[in-house]
Amino acid sequence: MSKKILYTALLVIFFLPSFGQDMIYHIRKTDSPIKIDGVLDEAVWEQLDVAQNFFQYFPSDSSKADSQTEIRLTYDDHFLYFSAKMYNQSEDRDYVVPSFRRDYRGNQIDGISLLFDTFQDKTNAFQFGVNSYGVQREGLIAGGFGGTSWSWDNKWYAEAKKYPGYWVAEGAIPFKSIRFKEGMDQWNINFYRLDSENGERSTWNQIPRNYDIKSLAFTGVLQWDQPLQKPGSNISIIPYAATEINRDFEDENQSSADSKVNFGGDAKIAIGSGLNLDLTVNPDFSQVEVDQQVTNLDRFELFFPEKRQFFLENADLFSNFGHPYYARTFFSRRIGIVNDTINDEIRPNKILYGARLSGKLDNNWRIGLLNMQTESIEDINLPSFNYSFAALQRKVFARSNIGAVVVNKQSFDSPNDNMDFDPDHYNRVFGLDYNLASANNKWIGKASYQRSWDSDSIDVEEYAHSFWLAYRGRDWRVEWAHTLVGKGFNAEMGFVPRNGLFRIENTLARNFYPKKGPINFHQLEATLETLWGDTETTGEQVKSDQLVAITENIQFQNTSRLDLSLRSRFTYLFNSFDPTNTDGQELPADTEYTYRWFWARYGSDQRKLFSYSIVGQYGEYFNGKRFRLGGDISYRIQPFAAFSLNLNYNRLSMPVPYNSADLVLIGSRIDLTMTRNLFLTSFLQYNNQAENFNINTRLQWRFKPVSDFFIVYTDNYATMDMNQDFGLQKRNRALVIKLTYWLNL
Repeated sequence: MSKKILYTALLVIFFLPSFGQDMIYHIRKTDSPIKIDGVLDEAVWEQLDVAQNFFQYFPSDSSKADSQTEIRLTYDDHFLYFSAKMYNQSEDRDYVVPSFRRDYRGNQIDGISLLFDTFQDKTNAFQFGVNSYGVQREGLIAGGFGGTSWSWDNKWYAEAKKYPGYWVAEGAIPFKSIRFKEGMDQWNINFYRLDSENGERSTWNQIPRNYDIKSLAFTGVLQWDQPLQKPGSNISIIPYAATEINRDFEDENQSSADSKVNFGGDAKIAIGSGLNLDLTVNPDFSQVEVDQQVTNLDRFELFFPEKRQFFLENADLFSNFGHPYYARTFFSRRIGIVNDTINDEIRPNKILYGARLSGKLDNNWRIGLLNMQTESIEDINLPSFNYSFAALQRKVFARSNIGAVVVNKQSFDSPNDNMDFDPDHYNRVFGLDYNLASANNKWIGKASYQRSWDSDSIDVEEYAHSFWLAYRGRDWRVEWAHTLVGKGFNAEMGFVPRNGLFRIENTLARNFYPKKGPINFHQLEATLETLWGDTETTGEQVKSDQLVAITENIQFQNTSRLDLSLRSRFTYLFNSFDPTNTDGQELPADTEYTYRWFWARYGSDQRKLFSYSIVGQYGEYFNGKRFRLGGDISYRIQPFAAFSLNLNYNRLSMPVPYNSADLVLIGSRIDLTMTRNLFLTSFLQYNNQAENFNINTRLQWRFKPVSDFFIVYTDNYATMDMNQDFGLQKRNRALVIKLTYWLNL
């Protein structure tokens, strides 16, 4: 009987029928020219099928949308064309748009988005969007749960115009800008609209609102009138030229500014219609914005996401192996930087060249290959390293997949005098992953196993394992997760903040949908997370951390949000630790602490020109007290300017002889968008914990699609003098001028 129950449960998990895939759009080819101008005066638009009768997603998901939308699609040998007509509730209204900057984000904006799952795997898709001012955005959806990477760029065309009672978007997407299998006559698609007038969000194919509006489990079908053909040669060359002037004022050996000129570039080559080969020679990533600083009260390394364009297409195939926060197999930000243990700093390590092949072999198989070479650094006797990655993934069941990965980091240089860098060093990791996503999106999960080998192997627990399973129904969400990271597991191309770890996390949440009143949705959530680790002295495994949290999340009808949480944490210190991270007296090793606090956050209606969020925390902290107050305020003069100020203040009151501290982090951003092609962004950050004041200003002129001219200025100051009084001491300064050009062959 127990076996029958088990088999039945497995069938329920893996083979539940898909919900809502009943919408079909029949697309027909056109021979008529279409001008992308937001004016639907071409006769062909009146001859096409119409995707209409959109469903409401927010504030409810049980009725048709109040503000309806009509979408039409057609194509020729080179482009996929779309037109969208968005009706309003009133004849004359204001539209919400943050700026003219490309890749706009947020649920408060008036915009239309199109999702194309070109291989019908319901886990990966291309997303294209246009707002009411004609600003474009494009991104990649990976994993099937709705998350989009907006850092991906590609060449396509769109315009928008406003009319009494409605607005229109019109676009042309080159077939060369997307990947698809030649000979297919169906794609999965969906469209969703954001309407600020009533805070409404709507979709063409209906999606339950307890899932992401971009969830690929709920898509319709795009039925082509004939099988698609390969769009011809698809090669893009993206050369760059850059000059940089920099000065390190803390380096006594650098008495004047250094300057250098760099040339290099990337190439994107389509292999068939489903694979993409990325090549790079002497890459330069200077146009990437600086990472936002944080107040660090953690004992372990912090995680920052990848933003570099070369690593983004099919990024999930590379970055999703292992556990995302405790044992990630591959983390591309490890390539191009090195820990300089001689000078105790993180510094860039020049990438000489790289190649990356990724994409679909067919509807079921995906492949990812990468090889990159960095140069040696003579002043610290750092050898050059070669980074290699190979992954193969197979789709199974409705939306799940299983994959295998091998990564290798290896040096080839002759011996040197730096004991921190072995000239014959290598590090290798093999991993297996199973990613579960049921057809109806109710069951999701992941199981992974990894094994490492390296030249400094200690031959003790050189493995990591994780498992996660979640049920996400309309009313209930239940999750179980456990993670094990062995003492000797070493993934130098990955992200492993701590070793000798065993972790269990359980979550239970109940969703509520009030039919009346100002609250649209609220959720009560309980979480229990426990970690065990090995002590340094005896090697005995003990409970090192435990978090108990009760959280209430409230979504209001006007799109504002309130989150409240009561939390209790237990911490056992394996090593001595200063809880303020200010180099003060450390709490002794082999001591334990239990502390409780209250946390709250409120975010206002983002549709308003003035919006804000505020976060507060008060309670115990190790053997002291912690008070936190933070948040941000934003104001926009749409569509030309947006101003924001972020503040995070922590008051840590610790008993003598330990340090008390007032930690202040202030960041401001000024975003000026004079046109859809000319942008000026200035980002200022002050962090008294790091004793650093940073300025980053970037002027960008997009003189052609995906072709840019940048001027980037960066300045860093130490904010304390030798007497620990506030003052600005110059640290380093850089000016970069860069030109990139996207050329299609």
